[in-house]
Amino acid sequence: MPLGTCRWGEYGEGGLLWGECTARHFEWFEGNPITEILYKVKELYGLDEEVTFRNVTVTSENRPRPLHLGTATQIGAIPTEGIPCLLKVLLPSSCTGLPVLYIRDLLLNPPAYEIAARIQETCKLMSNVTCSIPEFTCDSPAKLVKLLEQREANHIQFRRIKNVVDEILHMYRSTELNEILELLMDPTWAATGLKIESQTLVNECEWVSERIAEMISLDGEIDQKISSKANIPSEFFEDMEFSWKGRVKKIHLEEEFAEVEGAAEALSSAVAEDFVPIISRVKATTAPLGGPKGEILYAREHEAVWFKGKKFAPAVWAGTPGEEQIKQLKPALDSKGKKVGEEWFTTMKVEDALLRYHEANDKAKARVLELLRGLSTVLQMKINILIFGSMLLVIGKALFAHVSEGRRRKWVFPTLAGFNGSKGRESFDGTKVMKIIGLRPYWFDVAEGSAVHNTVDMRSLFLLTGPNGGGKSSLLRSICAAALLGICGFMVPTESALIPQFDSIMLHMKSYDSPADGKSSFQVEMSEIRSIINGATSRSLVLVDEICRGTETAKGTCIAGSFVETLDNIGCLGIVSTHLHGVFTLPLNTKNVVYKAMGTKYVDGQTKPTWKLIDGICRESLAFETAKKEGIPETLIQRAEDLYSSVYKKEVLSGSFDKQLGQHDLDLRADCSVSVQSKSQARSLDLMKEPTNTMAVLQKEVESAITFICQKKLMELYEQKNISDLPLLKCVAIAAREQPPPSTIGASCVYVMFRPDKKLYVGQTDDLDGRIRSHRSKEGMQTASFLYFMVPGKSIACQVETLLINQFSSQGFPLTNLADGKHRNFGTSILSSGSVTVLQ
Repeated sequence: MPLGTCRWGEYGEGGLLWGECTARHFEWFEGNPITEILYKVKELYGLDEEVTFRNVTVTSENRPRPLHLGTATQIGAIPTEGIPCLLKVLLPSSCTGLPVLYIRDLLLNPPAYEIAARIQETCKLMSNVTCSIPEFTCDSPAKLVKLLEQREANHIQFRRIKNVVDEILHMYRSTELNEILELLMDPTWAATGLKIESQTLVNECEWVSERIAEMISLDGEIDQKISSKANIPSEFFEDMEFSWKGRVKKIHLEEEFAEVEGAAEALSSAVAEDFVPIISRVKATTAPLGGPKGEILYAREHEAVWFKGKKFAPAVWAGTPGEEQIKQLKPALDSKGKKVGEEWFTTMKVEDALLRYHEANDKAKARVLELLRGLSTVLQMKINILIFGSMLLVIGKALFAHVSEGRRRKWVFPTLAGFNGSKGRESFDGTKVMKIIGLRPYWFDVAEGSAVHNTVDMRSLFLLTGPNGGGKSSLLRSICAAALLGICGFMVPTESALIPQFDSIMLHMKSYDSPADGKSSFQVEMSEIRSIINGATSRSLVLVDEICRGTETAKGTCIAGSFVETLDNIGCLGIVSTHLHGVFTLPLNTKNVVYKAMGTKYVDGQTKPTWKLIDGICRESLAFETAKKEGIPETLIQRAEDLYSSVYKKEVLSGSFDKQLGQHDLDLRADCSVSVQSKSQARSLDLMKEPTNTMAVLQKEVESAITFICQKKLMELYEQKNISDLPLLKCVAIAAREQPPPSTIGASCVYVMFRPDKKLYVGQTDDLDGRIRSHRSKEGMQTASFLYFMVPGKSIACQVETLLINQFSSQGFPLTNLADGKHRNFGTSILSSGSVTVLQ
């Protein structure tokens, strides 16, 4: 069923919803709706008739209603041309795919209030994480189910499954990430309908990881080299063996490996016996300027190794070397028994050896496929765990990305509060209120300049007036977006905010006509207004922009007034904006409606908008000024002014346009500052293990060297006399498949990159995530790991970077950017006190 509607014609026949549903070449609801929908899903996705669906239950109680289509398009939750896209500003541009789809679905279908609170709590913890975070492998649960059930998963997919479960285990074993893992359980349950306990998830992930590790050949294992034999082109063995080697562990293929190795050796011997003597004979008799040539080549199209050369016969036979082999040559044939060409030759011995090799190779390939299918069957028993784990990582990646982008944009976490009398919830101060301080348009980026901030203290319905271009539509969109983000658990573009747990958020902007259905824009608008009235409750947020703009003024004014009365009687929060100033002369029966306006000011004899929300009524439309700004001819505007003066001047009511909104003492600022860690937190269990390879040892040595080298510099910076008085220098490791936490956003960091060739690169940045992505995008650097620590400011970061480069060089560490240490003078002398052990 389309979002926000209970029947196909909710927005009028011919409208967008109606068109989407009736443009299909099938009837959706012939017979049982559930049966018909499931049948259509099978048809669209090419599923067999016998495929069954799992029943999952997600409660619809105590949660907001889905967005209406008009609301979703007007704030860009569904990307719409000409509308600022809310979805694009919630995540970094580098975040794509399944996390974006999750955020979009959450906006369109806001979660239950408990889930929203859990999402916000999770995001707050993510904002303060200081350890590295997993890569968050994102696989489609639907694709995973299909591959396992049809036993089509290959070794790459199994490695990705292992990445999924290993990243969950990484979070479980990390002191900082463990609590985040626990908090992610409920949002994942809401998204999948699967209720799984955290300890069960961990135990099953360990089991899956072990099963895959027992069977699949993992990255870095080099016990399955492609065969290499003398006299046979290496490309032949690469093409033949690449399709099965490196898939599963060699221990499961000992017999097949032995057969392939033996067959490859036999082929090499046959080629050496039958082809090599001929080549030697040809080379010995070839004239310097040309003559017959011969060579051993790989015929890729025929998967064969043959002799290629022009047919020739020695001038003197008499038992000369190669004579017997030349006589054994016969034309090479393709799979259909046809002669390949005039220059391709083979022998019976080589053909027998080729046949033996192909049979051994095919047997090994079949065995690998059998093992992979067997593993698929085993993992089918854990399909719910894998679906749950995959979705958990998608949600984790989406929320970490949102927090990173929110911190960059300087957004905050709102305070969420229930309405008075809400079941199981306490309202703020015993009343119904939404208060947003420092509200700015969600599409505004603080890095690009300043925008007008507004304070919205809403305790009832606002009737809003203001000039054209005064910011009414932008204000409504901004309030709608902030409220929606709040009830979803996300950060909001404000300085602070108190947002009630609305049961629905409805935004109506301009309407367009529907020629296909013969309906005017006013008819379409009335259809949407009917939907709003039917759905609004005392716990709803209703935002309507310029109501009744598409009909005759007098009757439109009366409809608008009646609509305001209806919403006031319902008791919802919201805003109705209008240019129909006659509504203020109507005998409206309202109790709590508050008059608000978008402010204006006089500058050089002209009225200009301030884009600030103020108390009162604004009867100035700035229509003439707007028309002039858009290029309407001066003569036309002058005539319009004359007509206005002659007919309407006496009816213009005076009013106070510039009454400023009073300041409120209540400060609801959400604290999103990063708390200072008083003690270094424990690393994950993996990092606590004793290093077992040279790269790990090198990392330990570099970390010790950083602490030693920076002590003196930090004493100078902080003007401390004793080392014990210095703030803790905490180095954070980022492994090959990890990324920095959101707490590094906007922070000055000094980092050391550990290249795969065991050389070091020292750098500094205010965008650690972007810098790491840039380094890893270069060829051969995908597995680079990093060590970083934060410093107070760009200037200090530059000094510490140069200090480390020069001191690392003097201590013997292998650096790739020595030249970067020459642009400053400090740090070039060798430290004399103490010693630094350097890995040789």
